Amino acid sequence: MPVPLSILDLATAARDQTVAQALEGTVALARKAEETGYERVWYAEHHNMRSIASSATSVLIAHVAAHTSTIRLGAGGVMLPNHSPLVIAEQFGTLATLHPGRINLGLGRAPGTDQNTMRALRRTGAAADSFPQDVLELQGYLRGESRIPGVDAYPGKGTDVPLFILGSSLFGAGLAATLGLPYAFASHFAPGALHEAIALYRSEFTPSEQLEKPHVIAGFNVIAADDQADAQRQQDEMMRGRVALLLRPGTEYTDEQADELLATPQAQHLHQMATYSAVGTADVVRDQVAEFAEATGADELIIAHQGPRVEQRLRSAELLAEAYMG
Repeated sequence: MPVPLSILDLATAARDQTVAQALEGTVALARKAEETGYERVWYAEHHNMRSIASSATSVLIAHVAAHTSTIRLGAGGVMLPNHSPLVIAEQFGTLATLHPGRINLGLGRAPGTDQNTMRALRRTGAAADSFPQDVLELQGYLRGESRIPGVDAYPGKGTDVPLFILGSSLFGAGLAATLGLPYAFASHFAPGALHEAIALYRSEFTPSEQLEKPHVIAGFNVIAADDQADAQRQQDEMMRGRVALLLRPGTEYTDEQADELLATPQAQHLHQMATYSAVGTADVVRDQVAEFAEATGADELIIAHQGPRVEQRLRSAELLAEAYMG
């Protein structure tokens, strides 16, 4: 049996697309996921990134949930140090009340942005230090077992929204194991510690009220297209878009300039981010996804369909589902 596949959607807008088009695409992709058998769709909290429209994660989940019927939806993730646990409990408690059994909540401790934007979010670097305590406080609100006397989440109390710990290091793996929560590793952009983190999580896992045995989700990039050349063109365009991460916000550049930058040592980490990727036709991608699942022993894969445009991501999701899940 193939492992279940899920989707990570950043509501990405290509350089010639609007945010409105990107958000329309999130609905279309979730509908496609629902239709073709994906397990869940997650949206990631990022800030001050022109090409990513998933910053208001809970608002986006609400919109997509209202336009779908059965697919599970959640955050992959909410960067908890950016928020108070009570506010997140209220937001996701509201979502779970409106859409019972469909909402889950992945939690990360990174800011999801740059230093200036982090300050604009009214947080400091020290905010991440209380992440374990914040997770427990949030869990208490959702279970109806508040750790703050006299304070409950309305809505939220008793909804018991499933929690997942996200990470790209051993810290998250250890925390997820200690708390007995599912662990999602961000190998789609931070591949370095993948195997070590999974081994640590499995070896130290303690069963909990939510989870009896370890559950590992691993991120993987996919561009599936009807022919190999088209898939490679999409990959090239996607990498050119990532060049913006090396430049000052708002800097314009040509494709030729992007290719020149991608060939420099300064861009090496952009290539490393794509270590765990499959680019090609349905059969090529299916085989590489299966190899990754076997190599990691993951219980679930969360796929970042990286086509630059909505219609390309929809086709990629469809091709992979047909080839891998039948």
